[in-house]
Amino acid sequence: MEVLRDRVDAGQKLAGALTHLREEYPVVLGIPRGGVIVAAEIAKAIEAPLGVLGVRKLGVPGREEFGFGAIGEGGIRVIDDDILIMLKIDDETVAEIEARERAELERRISAYREGGPGPDITGRTVILVDDGLATGGTMLAAVGVARAMLATKVVVAAGVAALDAAKLLAKEADEVVVVIAPLWMQAVGQWYEDFSQTTDDEVVAALRR
Repeated sequence: MEVLRDRVDAGQKLAGALTHLREEYPVVLGIPRGGVIVAAEIAKAIEAPLGVLGVRKLGVPGREEFGFGAIGEGGIRVIDDDILIMLKIDDETVAEIEARERAELERRISAYREGGPGPDITGRTVILVDDGLATGGTMLAAVGVARAMLATKVVVAAGVAALDAAKLLAKEADEVVVVIAPLWMQAVGQWYEDFSQTTDDEVVAALRR
């Protein structure tokens, strides 16, 4: 089974598949936290500016790795009603989770941008990067944010993505690039030798570099 060594390895492999975008002077935006480490390698390789895009997964209670939706800066919200019905998650629970994640989203964005403004991507090609996509919901929200911010072309890049997630995103993004696309995926971490948690300090350090 092919696996990635770590997030740096994922970024380097993705960079090789994204060199055709160099002439479009893209902006590379990582999805916190792990996606920023992957994105840093891509930005370095194709000599593009690096930033962060604020999105948060809305996780199923008790199974937070499994998302029923996602939120993004600018009020973007993506919800999978089928999952809510299947798991009998009521509106009150959804509201509680969303409020908590919205507060965490705002905290992280403020910390990562160190009080500075968000990226200006109007009229630009944008590469949205994450370490892995299980359901694709979080990245779907990210695509929505990028479109709302008037990016002219949105490219999704991930170290690993479940095949269904990649197909879902292919309908919304202009291009989807992944290193590994398994037919079925229980967790993103199973496709990495080292999938240790990324800290806020590591994200800030990568953005400063």
